[in-house]
Amino acid sequence: MKQYKVIITGTTGMVGEGVLLTCLADPEISEVLSVSRKATKLTHSKLKEYLVPNFLHLQSGDPALLGYDACFFCAGISSVGMSEEKYTNITYTITVHFAKILAELHPHMVFTYVSGAGTDSSEKGRIMWARVKGRTENTLIGLPFKKVYNFRPAFMKPVPGQQHTLALYTYLGWLFPVLKLIAPKMTSTLHQVGLAMIKCVTIGTEKSVLEVSDINQLARA
Repeated sequence: MKQYKVIITGTTGMVGEGVLLTCLADPEISEVLSVSRKATKLTHSKLKEYLVPNFLHLQSGDPALLGYDACFFCAGISSVGMSEEKYTNITYTITVHFAKILAELHPHMVFTYVSGAGTDSSEKGRIMWARVKGRTENTLIGLPFKKVYNFRPAFMKPVPGQQHTLALYTYLGWLFPVLKLIAPKMTSTLHQVGLAMIKCVTIGTEKSVLEVSDINQLARA
């Protein structure tokens, strides 16, 4: 079995932590580098951590980022209460800066970005966060990676044992079976999201933008 080394960002957030736990448990992943502002407080033989207080201070050729096959970019923040300028700086500028550094180091790399259901690829819609996410997706697709995948999940059930879960998912988690029944195209588990990211590296898929149904189908592949 071929094994892969991956970088994951946002590991102290809900999505990143769920993807991290899935990767640590997967036999096809031999090493995970968590790149984050804060430590995960996890100990695992596969896990390495690179603490970066400010991603914009990362520079081209950073040796800590060498030797990886894929990046699962799971870092993100809610747009609630934010100006478009501030949200763009966090969502677009930081993501693209980090991706460009990796593209220079690893043109063979698979880069997976967690966007969101409802993202606006035209970049012209009325919803601010959707425009910014759309711009981010479009820019990433243009970078010289082996392949870029933009994930658009919706409601996600956390992986058992997660420490970082948004309040919405904590209080409504018991509704997941009902949501899965009445809105299957809007629900995934974070385990499925993580598995689908791994499958993007191991077998790939033709689509560059993966909606919820695409994510769930790929996780079963």
